[in-house]
Amino acid sequence: ATWDGEGGARPATAVVLTGTINQLEWAEGIRERVGQEFDRVASAIRGVATKQNERDRLDTEALAGILEEKRLEVMSQYSAGYFIHDWSELSDQVRQMVVKDPRYKQNRIQQAERKKAAIR
Repeated sequence: ATWDGEGGARPATAVVLTGTINQLEWAEGIRERVGQEFDRVASAIRGVATKQNERDRLDTEALAGILEEKRLEVMSQYSAGYFIHDWSELSDQVRQMVVKDPRYKQNRIQQAERKKAAIR
């Protein structure tokens, strides 16, 4: 770990935001809420997976993997302005990021095809 200016330990992988002092303060709060939203969505996905059969659970776990990639992509941004501009009005951006991913669409198509084949 490296030491920050206030004497606390910071993991070596921590992202240090850039911007004005006011932007940094504002963005840190937003960034924390964004992280909590990713946690909430991940928890919902895990909850669904526990109620599924093995094949559907694998699909759901793949979605959890997509979510974690999106989390890393967002949380590795270093610009305070990014969080202020793109995330201050937190709605369903996290879910939308997953849904818009091409792997999600492919996952849903494969799942629908399996269910259709099972009915036959």
